[in-house]
Amino acid sequence: MSITTRDIYLGTDSGATTSKTGGVFADGTPISTRLRQSSTNSQAGTAAVISGWIEGAEGFLKDNGLSWDRVAAAGLALPGPYRTYGVLEKSANLPDSFAGWNFHADYAAALARAAGRPIPLFAGNDGDLGGVGEAARVRGDSKSTVLLLAPGSGLGAAYIDANGLPLSGDHLAGMEAGHMPVPLHLLGHGLEKLPAFRCGCGRDWGCIEAYSAIAGLPQYLEAYLTRHPGHELAASTETPKQKALSLRGRAQKGDPLALEIFDTQARALGIHIANLCMALDPGIVVIGGGLIDPESTTPEFRQRYLDGIRRAAEPYLFPAQRARLKIVPATLGELSQSIGAALLALYSSR
Repeated sequence: MSITTRDIYLGTDSGATTSKTGGVFADGTPISTRLRQSSTNSQAGTAAVISGWIEGAEGFLKDNGLSWDRVAAAGLALPGPYRTYGVLEKSANLPDSFAGWNFHADYAAALARAAGRPIPLFAGNDGDLGGVGEAARVRGDSKSTVLLLAPGSGLGAAYIDANGLPLSGDHLAGMEAGHMPVPLHLLGHGLEKLPAFRCGCGRDWGCIEAYSAIAGLPQYLEAYLTRHPGHELAASTETPKQKALSLRGRAQKGDPLALEIFDTQARALGIHIANLCMALDPGIVVIGGGLIDPESTTPEFRQRYLDGIRRAAEPYLFPAQRARLKIVPATLGELSQSIGAALLALYSSR
């Protein structure tokens, strides 16, 4: 495909409840730093989801004074797992009836109807495409490869090559790095050893996701309250989830229990980075997620968290990595996956 300076590339980031639309110009710069959000309506079936994606795309074009005649290609970020490219497998966050849905064919047809002509469509895992967006931001003019780790409800992970494209794997399950086992003997932070936390994926070997993301916080509390028996959460009647969700706010105020837990999460993530660096050898590691969100955390807490990650990783890195590897915070926030989807469309069109 021949790319012109008038071309634009749309990107849709689809969640179970909300979809976000963004876009980039032909030089890769974002069209807007304001996302267009629309309801995914997954509970209403696949046709409603497609309608929501088109509504978001048309709204984004209108908001920015653009039209379909300038759209050269589109990208879609959608959580896996996938049965084959463009076809969903059973997903934890979508109705069971979506298993086997050829979302690529249905969305491509809807884009063609909206534009009055075929629009090339490229799809990928939402975590991978978040990495594509962040990599474009942090690498500048270099060809550095980029590793993204973004702890949220789970642990998003992506590896972006020198061409800006993600490692997807032969079975479209590449970089599911949240479900690699953590070396438990290196954790503890005051405890002799942490137990093997339960993970939502069903594995029983101690997935790093359970030690670095929100999903594992109730299990951390269960373990660490034994060291803080007088803490108010020990007597609280709130649910384990409510207690866990209070920890980030408590940490901003210097709560010793909360800080111990997040220090251990940082250590677990740092050790995981060193493990991944042995296999992937990236030039830059980007840390995303709510613990580095400037709107939700203090500068002091973010610095403590990032410093803890670096300290944990360094002893296990090779000397050249120790000297030159950059570990930096993510900067795109909620824009990353829709911008990454648009960039996938741009890069794949070259």
